Amino acid sequence: MVVAAWPEFRKVGDSMVEFLMPLADGFEEIEATTTIDVLRRGGVNVTTAGLPGTIVRGARGIKLITDMKMDDVNFDKFDGMILVGGDPGWKNLSMSKRILDAIQKYHGSKKMLAAICAAPCILAKAGVLADKRATVYPGLERDIPRPRSDKVIADGHIITSQGPGTAVDFALKIVEIVAGKEKVAKVKKDIVY
Repeated sequence: MVVAAWPEFRKVGDSMVEFLMPLADGFEEIEATTTIDVLRRGGVNVTTAGLPGTIVRGARGIKLITDMKMDDVNFDKFDGMILVGGDPGWKNLSMSKRILDAIQKYHGSKKMLAAICAAPCILAKAGVLADKRATVYPGLERDIPRPRSDKVIADGHIITSQGPGTAVDFALKIVEIVAGKEKVAKVKKDIVY
C-alpha cells in the first residue's frame, strides 16, 4: 500500500466530515455498501445521490434508495467524493458532466477523491490522475495514466482501489485519513477484521 503525504484535511474530531457517493444503475453493491458501512462506523458521514433518481439498481440487481437525486446535490457541502465501480454503473457516472466538473473542482481544492474498481477511470477522464499513482480493476490499467498493482493507493488527496475484494481496505484507508489509526483499530475490532 503506497501512502503519500496527506494534505491538510478536515478531521472527524473537527466537525462532521461529509462525503458524497454518487450511484448510478449498475453500481457495484459490495463496494458501495461496504464503504458506506465502514465509514459510518468510523464516524464519517456518507450521503448517497442517485443518477438519475433516488432508486438505483446495482450490477447484481439489488435496489438501493439513495439519500437524494444527483440533480439536488450541492457539491460545495461535501469534503470529498467517493466513486464506486460496477458495470455499467461507472460508465453511467462518467457520462455526467456535473460529476466530472465536481471532480475537477474538488481536485483543485484538494478535497478527497476516492475511487474503487473501474471508477478510477472516471478520475482519469476528468483529468485528475495525470501526476498521481493509482490502481484500478485488473484489465483496465491502460485507461489510467500511471497504473500500479497495489490493492489500495493513497497519493495526495486521491485514493484508489482495485475492486469488490478490496472494499474493506479502501474504506479503512479513508477512515484512517479522516479519523485516525485509533478509529481504524476500533472499526477493525468491531467488524472482526
